Amino acid sequence: MRFLPHTETDRRAMLETMGLATVRDLFADVPAEFQMDAGSLELADALSEAGIVRKFTRASQKNRNASNSAYFLGGGTYHHFVPAVVDYVISRGEFLTAYTPYQPEISQGTLQALFEFQTMIARLTGMDVSNASMYEAATATAEAALMARRVTRKSRVVMAGSVNPRYRSVTANYLSRLEGEYVEVGMGQSGTNFGTDLEKVIDAIDATTACVIVQYPDFYGSVYDLAPLRAACDAAKCLMVVAFSDISAFALIESPGAMGADIAVGSGQSLGIPMGFGGPHLGLFTCKQKYLRQMPGRVCGMTSDVNGKRGFVLTLSTREQHIRREKATSNICSNQGLMCTAAATYMTLMGDAGLARVARHSAAALQSLLSQLPAHVSAANGARYNETVLSFTDKSARERFLAAARTQDIFAGIPLEQIDPAAANNHLLVATTEMVEPTDITGFLAALEVAK
Repeated sequence: MRFLPHTETDRRAMLETMGLATVRDLFADVPAEFQMDAGSLELADALSEAGIVRKFTRASQKNRNASNSAYFLGGGTYHHFVPAVVDYVISRGEFLTAYTPYQPEISQGTLQALFEFQTMIARLTGMDVSNASMYEAATATAEAALMARRVTRKSRVVMAGSVNPRYRSVTANYLSRLEGEYVEVGMGQSGTNFGTDLEKVIDAIDATTACVIVQYPDFYGSVYDLAPLRAACDAAKCLMVVAFSDISAFALIESPGAMGADIAVGSGQSLGIPMGFGGPHLGLFTCKQKYLRQMPGRVCGMTSDVNGKRGFVLTLSTREQHIRREKATSNICSNQGLMCTAAATYMTLMGDAGLARVARHSAAALQSLLSQLPAHVSAANGARYNETVLSFTDKSARERFLAAARTQDIFAGIPLEQIDPAAANNHLLVATTEMVEPTDITGFLAALEVAK
């Protein structure tokens, strides 16, 4: 009874007050066939605390995860190295327990961390301003669509079918109760034709279009030129929204800002944030300076006090708690301040050169894998960053490969139809990061040979 606060006397007194004889009487409304008899669980004898720790440690060592296996999974969440100092910094009490910094006089550390985060994200994405921040990439994408509608005073949203299916689903849900049209442009993937078809996207633009949303690199890892889309958006007077899943790409390839994006949104998970069973992640939201007032969430700014001393403040917070509900730009009720601090710490540690090295290693690992693929497996056409689609002759060939990979502790990829139900069942989405070693690639290729 060590962990139960009530004594037997307490329980008898409560039962008498309720007019009941036994604790089982409390469950009289539950049909008898669903009730368990005492002792039917066949629980093992109690262990000491040390024995329990030993038992569960041994059990946990049987689990296969990214830290003890070869890892080729992507699809929006990526296995990057997180320096130990990141966890140390965000575990400090002044960051770990901090909430929204409404009172700048007692929140200078938190405000400065968020300000530095915004600065680095704006630089990495090539955009003018960043907020701090959003929950994750899917809702950030949806908020970008809403912002574009406010800016342009148009209601039609065009979404490329090569955007992460989860981003598309959340955006469609956001817009489903609003007036206006949501158009999803199918990319028609088949065989090795996985990527963004800009011609189809451009053809879907009309005079009522508020924005066009594409992903770059797209969900299939494709890297392509956004200049034709920029020209089409200018002609139609709509905004170009660029989403992304792995922001580390922009340490190597052209940034959304350099490609002319009006709004760039995506995930910051790759910046020092572990995968964590899908969360918590970090949503990024950036835009051109002229659209700042319509940006959702919060923006931290730098100013000077009456004595000329530098200080940081919450400059913009246009959510429903702070202004009239009908004037609010978003119902985002909090931010990922702790995740922002983790990302800022990571980017500070890595610097420009370190981020570029991570990106080069991630891309090089994919190229190494693709250059050695056996003849019975094909890869998607076109330039890729660190992710692509492998195609097998049929589902059974793919399943044989996945089974062979599992025996070697290899997380070999994501069956594409699990994320994109429209995909055929013989495709595998594969991603590489700097955590993929040459020996991992060798093991992957060996499993492919076994599964011929």
